[in-house]
Amino acid sequence: MTATVDSDDGTPYPRRTTQDPPLLSHRQILTILSGLMMGMFLGALDMTIVSTAVRTIADDLNGLSLQAWITTSYLITATIMTPIYGKLSDIYGRKPLYLTAISVFLLGSMACTLATSMYQLAAFRAVQGLGAGGLMSLGITIIGDIVPARERARYQGYIVAVFGTSSVLGPVIGGLFAGMDSFLAVDGWRWVFLVNVPIGIAALFVVAKVLNVPHERQHHRIDWWGAAALATGVAPLLLVAEQGRDWGWTSPHALICYAVATAGITAFIRVEAAMGDAALLPLRLFRNPTFSVAIGASALVGVAMFGSMTLIPQYLQIVQGFSPTEAGLLTLPLMGGIMVATTITGRYTSATGRYKIAPVIGTLLISLGTLLLAQVEWDSPVWQPMVYMGVIGMGLGGCMQTLVVAVQNAGPRTDMGVSTASATFFRQIGGTLGVAVFLSILFSTLTSNVRAAFAELGLPAAAASAGDRNIMVDSSFLKSMPVEQAKPFLIGFTDSINTVFYVAAAVAFAASIVVMTMREIPLPDARRQ
Repeated sequence: MTATVDSDDGTPYPRRTTQDPPLLSHRQILTILSGLMMGMFLGALDMTIVSTAVRTIADDLNGLSLQAWITTSYLITATIMTPIYGKLSDIYGRKPLYLTAISVFLLGSMACTLATSMYQLAAFRAVQGLGAGGLMSLGITIIGDIVPARERARYQGYIVAVFGTSSVLGPVIGGLFAGMDSFLAVDGWRWVFLVNVPIGIAALFVVAKVLNVPHERQHHRIDWWGAAALATGVAPLLLVAEQGRDWGWTSPHALICYAVATAGITAFIRVEAAMGDAALLPLRLFRNPTFSVAIGASALVGVAMFGSMTLIPQYLQIVQGFSPTEAGLLTLPLMGGIMVATTITGRYTSATGRYKIAPVIGTLLISLGTLLLAQVEWDSPVWQPMVYMGVIGMGLGGCMQTLVVAVQNAGPRTDMGVSTASATFFRQIGGTLGVAVFLSILFSTLTSNVRAAFAELGLPAAAASAGDRNIMVDSSFLKSMPVEQAKPFLIGFTDSINTVFYVAAAVAFAASIVVMTMREIPLPDARRQ
């Protein structure tokens, strides 16, 4: 049965029933993917390219103490906007919202290159985040629109490839520009943001030309009160997650954030219940056990994933002594493992229509990989953490796209945008909280572990007092030290990071137990319908 509906640009478009995506050829899908991947590359690249340049930026703008806000402001707006883009795209269509996301991200990028203070840069990064919130989640949603459920895992592998490529290129490009005094008469670090402009413009043209996917307009009210309540609940939660280590987790600032977040989340739940199907995150979706379990697993995977991806480079740089650029390149096994597992999982899901086994094995592999990393010593050969990163990557490759497929398959196609955005949203929330918790564990155990290393090595008490130096604040002094003098610091840091990886292994194992309870809904084979 076919029906004529309007595509995002207003032209008639024949399509199948509302439960099935349009039948497009592999070539047509790849053409649309070319535009999506350019947009998603922007968002994924910006997550990593700034990290290696942030200290140079802070020094140039005389705001070293404010450098965390460059990341925090971006993270808050991007996370809050993710479900908003999902819901609005369900109402108005994917193409206009995706073009809007790219345009806003571009405006924010251009503004960042003109910043003259850290306060300005933080504000402009927040604008970037307003666009970035739609780049990744809408791209995955559009794949759900144009690809049959059984084939999605295979095509989402292209997205994972974009993520992996940007994760490797980001630190390298960021370090390269940060190391330049100027390039083409522009400060080197400003190119970290300026490089987005040509890519973004090209993405705009490609998306405008090729992204004409079908859309059946939904006549829902816009849940502005829900959006406001969500922002009120999530913003202080993310803020305290990023700043709590400096403020203190029970400081007045933190307590105010907890109170505001509690009030905002409570109000959000009440508003969503009142809004029904028009809600930003319809509560009826969470009554579906497959949806709820997949969302919970996504949050737990986010904790383990982002926590591990944050701490592995710290180990490589501080303990092994590699530069940020070298550390970025050494994470290639992690990305390689993701891409290999994604390819295998996609082919298996396409052939069988089954997907539950992939995240079960994937979460167990993440748990195994982090458990192996917890055994790494300060002087372990570098091939060991690289192999263990590959194991974690294989695990992530089995989880990332299949959990999204499970979420998309659990509800009606009319909720595709909000369902996909929910998976991304909760994974980001889990990742942010995971990084905060993991770094807190690292900080809280670091001093005692360093002092214990001094004692174990039989060094005098005066030397042990030097162990109170916080190498997470400034580790540069280690480079000028002889190895024997630096050894207790390196041992202490490794012991602390091992503790964190034990916790990550437990979280990943908990995710595997959660996934095992998920009710699998087999994916239909569109070729036989």
